[in-house]
Amino acid sequence: MLRGLVHSIVVVSLTVLTQIGGCAWLAALLFKSRMLAFIALYAVMWAAAVWIAPVFGRTALSCWDTGPLQMQSWLYCGLNRHYVTPDAKALLYDMAEAVDRRFPGTVTLVLDANFPFVTGFPLLPHLSHDDGEKADLAFYYANEGNYIAAATRSPIGYFAFEDGPSTCPEVWPTLRWNLRSLQSLWRTYELDEARTAFLLSTLAKDERVGKILLEPHLKSRLRLSSDKIRFQGCGAARHDDHIHIQL
Repeated sequence: MLRGLVHSIVVVSLTVLTQIGGCAWLAALLFKSRMLAFIALYAVMWAAAVWIAPVFGRTALSCWDTGPLQMQSWLYCGLNRHYVTPDAKALLYDMAEAVDRRFPGTVTLVLDANFPFVTGFPLLPHLSHDDGEKADLAFYYANEGNYIAAATRSPIGYFAFEDGPSTCPEVWPTLRWNLRSLQSLWRTYELDEARTAFLLSTLAKDERVGKILLEPHLKSRLRLSSDKIRFQGCGAARHDDHIHIQL
């Protein structure tokens, strides 16, 4: 009974995190060396997902690319969260190349995108990354005024907030966490406002972009006015640590 409960929790947790991990764990239960079998099976399923995803209208962002567009961490690749539709992929590469042309040497980093299979399958903790048409981008950062390529303040690109005024009440429970205890752990880089503003204005002008989520205080700080750049609301995670874009 207890063993079955433990396996159920593992399956659900791996499925929530990676979409395919739960299946790999169930298959691994047939083997004596369960953990070794899980690692091998997950690796096979991970590689197979790249080839199967197009059937579901998804394509993988490259985990090895060294050009203007890169995945921020192997974590997102390893957890199978680096998939988008072909149209979203084209947009991301076009946008990264545009920023690189304006500011040579700029690297645009992708954080969470989507899982490879099934529209409507949630990519937690996000509320909307379920159709391949959404992706989160890291901010650009500088150190003492000098741009740092492919750098983020936190190890995963999220949760290093740019503080500013907000009208949201502090209530609990909420997805609008402040994580104040973590803020002192992050690198003390400053936001590269020129690159970030150019990125956002370029995205806002692109007809393929339907919506961009950003905290209002950053929209004001960067002098942006497009109606596509919107507040996600007080009930969702803060968007002054990353940029959410969707077709």
